Amino acid sequence: MEQVPPPAVPARAVLRPRDVLELLKPVTWFPPMWAFMCGVVSSGVPLSDRWALLIAGMILAGPLVCGNSQAINDWFDRHVDAINEPQRPIPSGRIPGRWGLYIACIGTIISLAVGFLIGPVVGVATIVGVAMAWAYSAPPLRFKADGWLGPLVCAAAYEGVSWFTGAAVMAGGVPDSRIIWVLCMYALGAHGIMVLNDFKAVKGDAQSGVNSLPVQLGERNAAEIACWTMALPQVVVIILLARWGLHWPSAMVAFSLAMQAVLMQRVLAAPAANAPFYNATGTTLYVLGMLTSAFGLSVIV
Repeated sequence: MEQVPPPAVPARAVLRPRDVLELLKPVTWFPPMWAFMCGVVSSGVPLSDRWALLIAGMILAGPLVCGNSQAINDWFDRHVDAINEPQRPIPSGRIPGRWGLYIACIGTIISLAVGFLIGPVVGVATIVGVAMAWAYSAPPLRFKADGWLGPLVCAAAYEGVSWFTGAAVMAGGVPDSRIIWVLCMYALGAHGIMVLNDFKAVKGDAQSGVNSLPVQLGERNAAEIACWTMALPQVVVIILLARWGLHWPSAMVAFSLAMQAVLMQRVLAAPAANAPFYNATGTTLYVLGMLTSAFGLSVIV
């Protein structure tokens, strides 16, 4: 068994807020908060007196559920991180002892409490999101070790559950079925985005037994699957919006997809080198399409 190197710095006896914040990774909060706002927009409900619920929902989607998922992931990856990224808060000793696990558990409890304070439907959605976070990282399920299930669970939580939560906060209950159709398509398409994220850690995943799609299938095949997975659900969204009479939003999403298709050619030419480029360009077009669809839905629901 490979020996884990000693912490990069001596373990601290007291937690520092900046180390806890680093553990929660604020940079990762944007995708679920964006999806949450798409849900808010798609509901078609005026903000009026719902500002407090809106703010609570954004905190729930970002710092709480997403931040908590980062703490869960880092705790269960601490042995691998000690080899590959020893500067992280847990392996470096800046988050001492079992505090990484305690923070994950406390974050789970607070997330569930806030979810149910907002409303019963949001509370149930929070249960689903938190359960996905634990199942993704923690044994015995540890979906992140599977190149198919891992990205799917992550995409469903980041995009699908967050969008559903935003719409439910505003609607005060289960959102319109057309909203659910569209959010499911965008959550499915985000599977491809998650696969592209795996290209940055192919070597480390292969060494630590994480069977990401690039590890399983090779970079070219994994990139093709990622591109098709991102594209086909958007085609369904385009068709749905057109059938519902939302011709301008449908056309705008189609234009966005056409631009993504052009950018995908660069990814396919050199997946590992160009995946970051696509995440900065094609993924931006993808999430703008989400917002466009949300504005369209707000007219008809």
